[in-house]
Amino acid sequence: MKILITGSNGMLAKAVKDEFKDNNELICTDVAELDITNSNDTMDFVTKVRPDYIINCAAYTAVDKAEEQEDLAEKVNAIGPRNLAIAANANNATLVHISTDYVFGGDKDINEAYLEDEPKAPITVYGSTKLHGEENIINNCKKYYIFRTAWLYGDGNNFVRTMLKLGKEKEEVSVVTDEHGSPTYAVDLANIIAQAIEKDIPYGVYHATNQGFTTWYDFTKKIFDISKTDCKVVPTTAKEFKRAAKRPSNSQLSKEKLLAQGINIPEYTNALERYLKIELQ
Repeated sequence: MKILITGSNGMLAKAVKDEFKDNNELICTDVAELDITNSNDTMDFVTKVRPDYIINCAAYTAVDKAEEQEDLAEKVNAIGPRNLAIAANANNATLVHISTDYVFGGDKDINEAYLEDEPKAPITVYGSTKLHGEENIINNCKKYYIFRTAWLYGDGNNFVRTMLKLGKEKEEVSVVTDEHGSPTYAVDLANIIAQAIEKDIPYGVYHATNQGFTTWYDFTKKIFDISKTDCKVVPTTAKEFKRAAKRPSNSQLSKEKLLAQGINIPEYTNALERYLKIELQ
């Protein structure tokens, strides 16, 4: 297969490249090589390389900064996917796009997880722009997969690395107890994408995080436990932890739709153990 990967310097793109490196022709682009926010350039590039699949890993993910940079976030998260969708559709390519739990309001009861078709009610600029990206793909492309993920970590700056660093520098760290979700290892998300393509599952929107639910507080305790980091984790609340953008209280995404297609999804503690085995070498 010929696969075009956008945003090739990002954490997920690294995992995607590693997942698909064997027996595929990869065309990897960063913004200098392909600016997906430019419609003409995007169409010309896709028409020239004619990929079988486009895996869009390009995104504006600075959740707090997006509150002040709405135009830039909209360009990258909404206009870019629209351009890719139009170009993919014109060239009979399948578009694979990564979205987020932030398209939901996050106020669902924590005993429940969000299904793919539940009402969207983003509470941040970031979430709104990602929702616009989803809508633009659905309206402009026949062959697409949208994978909503959450709490992503991997080979790059991420929550786990931050906690490991703070755990070495401080005697205690404060972490919120009232935000619920599923940590997701980028390597596992890349593999889920590969399984979906290999199994040729129906096009559409899917939730793709590691299995199991936790809080940032309990996840941090698990990080320190596995890494044998001697640092106290102090519980706090989202209200006490001031940030420019409000975070969803419930980021729990149901994976039943993917599981029904026979997709293997590892549990989040298993994923964390595999990640830390590499990270702590």
